[in-house]
Amino acid sequence: MAVNMFNNSRILERDLGVEGEELVGLEARLERFTAELRAAPVDESDDAAATRVYVRRLAEAGLLAYMVPASFGGAAPAVRSVPLCVIRQWLARESGALDSAFVMQGLGSNPVTMFGSEELQAALLPRVANGAAICAFALTEPEAGSDIKNMRTTATAVDGGVRLDGGKCFITNAGVADSYVVFAREGDSPAERPRFGAFWLAGDSPGLSVVPSKVIAPHPIGAVNFNGVFVPAGQRVGGYGEGLKIALANLEVFRVTVGAAALGLADRALAETVRHLKGRVQFGKALAEQQGLQFVLADVATDHVAAQLLVYRAARGRDDGRGTPDQAAMAKMFATESAQRTIDRAVQSFGGLGVTVGQVPERLYREIRALRIYEGTTEIQKLVIARALLG
Repeated sequence: MAVNMFNNSRILERDLGVEGEELVGLEARLERFTAELRAAPVDESDDAAATRVYVRRLAEAGLLAYMVPASFGGAAPAVRSVPLCVIRQWLARESGALDSAFVMQGLGSNPVTMFGSEELQAALLPRVANGAAICAFALTEPEAGSDIKNMRTTATAVDGGVRLDGGKCFITNAGVADSYVVFAREGDSPAERPRFGAFWLAGDSPGLSVVPSKVIAPHPIGAVNFNGVFVPAGQRVGGYGEGLKIALANLEVFRVTVGAAALGLADRALAETVRHLKGRVQFGKALAEQQGLQFVLADVATDHVAAQLLVYRAARGRDDGRGTPDQAAMAKMFATESAQRTIDRAVQSFGGLGVTVGQVPERLYREIRALRIYEGTTEIQKLVIARALLG
């Protein structure tokens, strides 16, 4: 099975009307990057030095240019979902750590791209494209995961700006990032409804501290605490009280790319499964000759192609200005859930090797689990879809 059996410019052009010429060039770049990566693999680690290596290699390959507009050193006039999905699908096949480093450059900078002042954009975005800045998106709190309106971090008005107090959790690149977009409650008095603001701040801001966490796949993540962190007025992103709108708009851009990362993990799982079934002999014949295993393979392959169509339909719709929240929700939900099933079958097909540390199915099994949670759990995606149906 070729690595791009399910994802290439011809499929996208034929089935979804995506222009193929640009994607051919992008995939050629990704093929070269993949070859270089296999010749000199990255160290799958959650430490700061490893993350800087990931970002540097992505920048040198020209991939981070897809995270910012051309006016700031980007690859296209605007940040578009289809190229981001293609890149994430390719990266996730090879390295969950690289995929995470890639998407965080966008997730942590796109609020500035969409709503930041010209001065803030000029200061940050070229550094995102060339890998000089490592970004983080600080939204989630212990009591504000799916229910982000329940966030308790506060932004209190002071002379010249605001003071941030509170804490965030499960923040990717915590302690590594030198650029944070932080969301906080502001203007919450009995006389008005709760409002939320968005703010950019440097990773070395006085009063900002980090407590690292460990998760099942190597990933720089942790809690970020704010103890009287001063944010100058010029570092506000968007207007007063627009934080919730900014957060949701940003998640809408990247939610469908989570589905694309799941496609990449499933691509690799299918390729590894086929290779193993062809080479493993049991009871006198290759596992690939067992009809029951052929049926399973047919099911997961069909699921996988259906997931790709959902993902790239949603991505194309967003790029064309006709995307809807339920399209992204369907894509994210189906792609991550079907990838979980595909990877589970890979583990089962490998038997004891499937749960052995160092084997590809074991790594994929750890990497896929988080994708069903972050940027909206499967259950939240179902609510989005149901609300669209019910009006």
